[in-house]
Formats: sequence, C-alpha cells, structure tokens
Amino acid sequence: MAGPVLVIELPERVPDAALGELRGLLSGLSPRFEEPRPGEYDIKVSARRLGVGEDDTPAEYRPFIVSVMGPGIGDVEIFEAEHADESDLEPIIGFKPTHAVDVISMCNSRIDHIITALLTAAIMDVIGGVAGVEFREDLAQVIAGLPGLVRLVPDPWQVAFGTSDFLRAWAAHPDFRLLK
Repeated sequence: MAGPVLVIELPERVPDAALGELRGLLSGLSPRFEEPRPGEYDIKVSARRLGVGEDDTPAEYRPFIVSVMGPGIGDVEIFEAEHADESDLEPIIGFKPTHAVDVISMCNSRIDHIITALLTAAIMDVIGGVAGVEFREDLAQVIAGLPGLVRLVPDPWQVAFGTSDFLRAWAAHPDFRLLK
C-alpha cells in the first residue's frame, strides 16, 4: 500500500555537488541503497535513523522512493504532469518551479508519515526548495503558527508551503498527519 508523497519544489536543477551530497545522505540513512538512474533512489529508512522513536516505534526499515525530476535529470514527463494541474506557484512560493523531488513512502502508518516529513526535511537541508503539504481545513490555525511556513493557501486546496523547519515542526505536532 503506497503512503504519503511530499514534493519539494525547486527553482533550478539540483547542482551536481548537491546531488552528490544527497546521494551521501540517503546512502548513509539506508542499509539498502539503489540508484536505478541518477537522481532516483530506492531506499529503506527507520524513524530512529531520523531522530525519532520510542520503545513502541517500529524498528524495521521502511521503503521509500526519492526521485529528482525535471529537464536534464529524468522523469520530465512526470514533472510536467504533476505541475500541469497546479496554478502558477511563483506568486505563492516566490519562484516558478523548474525541477522537483518526490519523496514517496511505500507504507501508510503514522510512523511512515513522520518519516516522510523528516526525510523530506533532511533532503531539503541538502538541496533547498519549498515543500507543499496538504492539510485538513480545521488545522489551518495550527499550521499558520508553525516556524518556516512560507505560505498558507487555504483555498482552493488547503496547502501549506514551507521549509525544512516547517516540516520538522509540523511532524512534531500532536495533530500531525500527511494527506495523500
């Protein structure tokens, strides 16, 4: 069962040096690291490796796909399809995305949602960008008060765009849950 997906919007192609740092981060977090193409990673990550977890947190590694997309790095068609339905993001996030990174959890429990947010934040620490997070309408005031929020778009979608600090703060909140 596929789980949540977070998308990091980027204003330019990920530089080769940052792609190398990303590769190092992901291979360091994962006992299984496969790179089917440059910029696409099939990994397994545990919550504990990202700094969360208690005695009842599942210790097993959870599967993820991380995919860098856009002109010159692969999956251009998917990038274009994902952005075809969106309104112009430039006035919302301050730039027109030319590339993106999808962080895709292959499981859907609460811990998978937390790992997805924290893994995305760790990736953003390396490559930058802004992540869009869909939220329940009743949580708008909670989300509006979180650090690292770039923009809250309550209508028509209920999406918060934010930095890695925003993702970490939201993941730590008791009402946290990602929407698919």
